[in-house]
Amino acid sequence: MGLTWRQQVLTALLGAAAASGLTTLILILVEATDILLPTDAKFGVVFDAGSSHTSLFVYRWPADKENDTGVVSQALACRAKGPGISSYASNPAQAGESLQACLEEALALIPEAQHQETPMFLGATAGMRLLSQKNSSQARDIFEVVTQVLGKSPLDFWGAELLAGQDEGALGWITINYILGVLIKYSFSGEWIQPPEGTLVGALDMGGASTQITFVPGGPILDKSTQATFRLYGFEHSVYTHSYLCFGRDQMLSRLLAQLVQSSSSPLVRHPCYHSGYRATLSLAELYESPCVHTAAPPGLGWNLTVEGTGNPGACVSAIRGLFNFSSCQGRRHCAFDGVYQPPVRGPFYAFSNFYYTFHFLNLTSKQPLATVNATIWEFCRRPWKQAGGTDIGWTLGYMLNLTNTIPAEAPTEGRAHSHGIWAAGVAFAVLTLVLTLGAVAGHLLWPQG
Repeated sequence: MGLTWRQQVLTALLGAAAASGLTTLILILVEATDILLPTDAKFGVVFDAGSSHTSLFVYRWPADKENDTGVVSQALACRAKGPGISSYASNPAQAGESLQACLEEALALIPEAQHQETPMFLGATAGMRLLSQKNSSQARDIFEVVTQVLGKSPLDFWGAELLAGQDEGALGWITINYILGVLIKYSFSGEWIQPPEGTLVGALDMGGASTQITFVPGGPILDKSTQATFRLYGFEHSVYTHSYLCFGRDQMLSRLLAQLVQSSSSPLVRHPCYHSGYRATLSLAELYESPCVHTAAPPGLGWNLTVEGTGNPGACVSAIRGLFNFSSCQGRRHCAFDGVYQPPVRGPFYAFSNFYYTFHFLNLTSKQPLATVNATIWEFCRRPWKQAGGTDIGWTLGYMLNLTNTIPAEAPTEGRAHSHGIWAAGVAFAVLTLVLTLGAVAGHLLWPQG
């Protein structure tokens, strides 16, 4: 006896469902290829405790590194309220409190599951170096408070340290060369490669209390105390670096004013670097408290000092030259100033921090020729005071890049994947299988017998 019409339809539906399901299974098993699944991102937090302010930076990089060094990107920048931590010498507790708001922002950004494995570091630069020279116990108290505050956070706190000037310069050099893509770059073939030699640039970093110069010289570095060596992305780098303490913007202004006070016979100081019409009263004691001011206040000047601008750029340049000791380099082949060894410079240089802020204010960051720069500065300095008023490059990214060398890499996990066409066909056959199966079940249940 032959199959009824109902049985024939149900048999056809079940057969088609079986064939479609088998096809889906074949697509899943046969056409799959082995791939490496992306690893989770890792995070790192760095506090830059400068002389004038403190900033927090959160960095992120893939857990699988390139030649032992992470490919790092900045995820957050936060400027702490108030001055630098060295300014809280008389009240160290406020130094710790000033970091709390930025720390909370970092904790909100980093996944909670990764808090305990995220390294955090605070590096203090020239402001704290000067305070350590002036009063080591006050500097120690500030570090103790900062350590207590940051140590209570759920992150992996690596410590608060006084960053040596040489380290600050070298890490700034790493930062600018990494950002410019001359340490490593992504090729068209989808690989990270090292750019050709000779593309590295020098770094000039002016902070509030010190200025750093770092570059790769054309010949050997004769004074090994000025040499910094590190390994990044599988390659060794050796640079010359020197930090000029007391040659940062704020301390240079203090030294310049003290020099003008020495040559003045009255409490009124005429300042060639300030605009004509500018007038301010300053505390004489605060000026001579700076460790960078090595002269004593002239007797008989009283407690306060009146500064009056004259807006004379020529006299300003002459006065600033007096802060540099060029005669100490006479008869020495490789010497910059103040008797400091420096090999011949090589290649282009990038200037940042206070160099950039000043030139940005004057709209001089578009590679204008030197003649245009000088003309713009002189014209601005001659303006009356009423008319004149009105991202992150530093050492921290370099520190994080160097730090990733010490954090174990995580190998990508293996998985299986399909091309988009195979994946789409598999989904279509899976849906077809489901529809045919449901059709067969519905026919069996709802189709009347006979």
